[in-house]
Amino acid sequence: MLRRTLDSVNGVTVIRHPLVQHNLTRLRDQRTGPQEFRRCLGEVAALMVYEATRSFSVQRETVKTPLADADGFSLRREVILVPVLRAGLGMLTGILQLIPQARVGFIGLKRDEATLQASTYHKSLPDDLRAFEIILIDPMLATGGSTVAALDLLAERKARRVCLVNLVAAPEGIRHVRARYPRVPIFTAAIDKRLNHCGYIVPGLGDAGDRLFGV
Repeated sequence: MLRRTLDSVNGVTVIRHPLVQHNLTRLRDQRTGPQEFRRCLGEVAALMVYEATRSFSVQRETVKTPLADADGFSLRREVILVPVLRAGLGMLTGILQLIPQARVGFIGLKRDEATLQASTYHKSLPDDLRAFEIILIDPMLATGGSTVAALDLLAERKARRVCLVNLVAAPEGIRHVRARYPRVPIFTAAIDKRLNHCGYIVPGLGDAGDRLFGV
C-alpha cells in the first residue's frame, strides 16, 4: 500500500501517487505495445507535471464572471516545455493538456553507445530564457550525460528557473546532474537500482524512444 504520494530529499522528488505508479508499472511491462505505451506515458507526464509546477509563482488577477467581479490568480511567468528528442515527445502532449498556453522548445541529443557521451544535433529555443519557467522533459535519467548537455544549452540561454521531469532515474544520473547543477529540482516516478554496462537503467523500462515509436 502506498502511504505517501511524495518523497523529497535534496531537491529530488519521487512522486508516489497511486495513478503515477500504476502507469509506471504498465510502462515497465515488456508486453505493453507502442499504442498503450504512448497513452500511459502521456497520462503519467500530466500527473507528474502537476507536482512539478506546484512552486510556480502566481499573481493576482480580477476577472468578470457573468454576475460580478472575481479575484483570482494567473501564472506570473510564461512556461516553456523543452522535451529532449526523441523520447521526450511522448510526455509533451500530456503536459500540454495541463498547460495549453505553454511554449515548446526542442533539444535533440544523440548518445554515443561506446563512450556514452551526448552530442547535440538540434536545438530550437528562444535566445534569452531569463523570463521563463522551464520544464525539461525526458523519460529516462540514466547516465545524466544528455540531461547535463541539455541543461548546459539552457544555461547558455540564461535560463534561471528550470525543473527536470523524468519518469525513471538512476542514482548515477542523479549524482551527475547534482554535481553540475545542484539546485535544479528533479521530479521522477522512481529511482531504480543502477545502470548496466551499456548505460541502461536496471530494471528501467528499456529504450523509451524505441518503445514509444515502435522502432
